[in-house]
Order: sequence, then structure tokens, then C-alpha cells
Amino acid sequence: MDTQQDFPDTMLDAGFATLRAELAGHDAPRCVEKELMQAFTRQFPQRQPWYRRLAPPYWAAGAFGSLATATLLLLMLAPQQLVTVGPPLLGVDDGVAFIALDSLERIAREPDARVVEADLPQSALAPLGVPVNPQNAGGTVRAEMLVAADGHPLALRLSASN
Repeated sequence: MDTQQDFPDTMLDAGFATLRAELAGHDAPRCVEKELMQAFTRQFPQRQPWYRRLAPPYWAAGAFGSLATATLLLLMLAPQQLVTVGPPLLGVDDGVAFIALDSLERIAREPDARVVEADLPQSALAPLGVPVNPQNAGGTVRAEMLVAADGHPLALRLSASN
């Protein structure tokens, strides 16, 4: 434990108080602090990080180059990635449209698919995008469904006869 800090000297307190009162009336000339800071910076220069030493035009050129490279890569790779080979979601069989209810891969993989005729309520067709009239929403529609061996519906086709 430092006794000098724990018990300050009371004789020095009076001298420091007089000094503070005397210095309170003195102001430094204008721009002294600014000139001192400039002199200090000249005498002890700080090394800036590399990214602060680059001018904004260099950053803009780098950003433009990165953007151009990314755009070029997307243009070169996008056509091969976006092309899908396979049957369309909506197929036409003897003039009647099939609507896929499951993924095309699942439909193609199903070995024992069978066609089952059913009467569906018209309100069940609304989520599939078929327009439903509120007056006949309670009616039924004749449909043929492609069903997997486990009973899961794979595709749907609406019949002309009701």
C-alpha cells in the first residue's frame, strides 16, 4: 500500500490551489493545440493500414472489377444451370390436360402408377389454379387421377363428362 497516495500532503494542497487559481486566468494563444498536434504528427508519424492508404478511386475500380467479374460468371454459368430437361408440369394426353400434383421425378420413378376415376368437389380444384364459380362451388367434377402404389395422388386430369 502506497502511503503517499493514501495520505496526501496538506501543505502541497495549498500550493496547488494557488497555482490552479493563477493558471485559470491564462489562455493559450489561438491555434497552439493545432500546431502542437501537427508537430507531433511530423515527429512521430503513424503508419496507416493498407486499406486507408488507397484512394477512393482505387476502391471504386476494384468494386467495379469485382462486379463485372461476378456478372460475367453468372452470365456464363446461368444458361447451363437454368435449363431443365424433362416433361412439362402440364402435359396434354388426347386433348385433355394433366396437372402434376407431385414432383416430376417422383412421377417418373413410380413403377406401379394407375389411373383412377373420381368425383372431386369443385372447391378442391381452386388450390390447383382451376377457376371455381361460387354458385357451383358445392358441385362435383369428374376427374382421372394418376395414383401411386401407396395411394398418393401424382397427377390429375379433368374429364369432359360429368
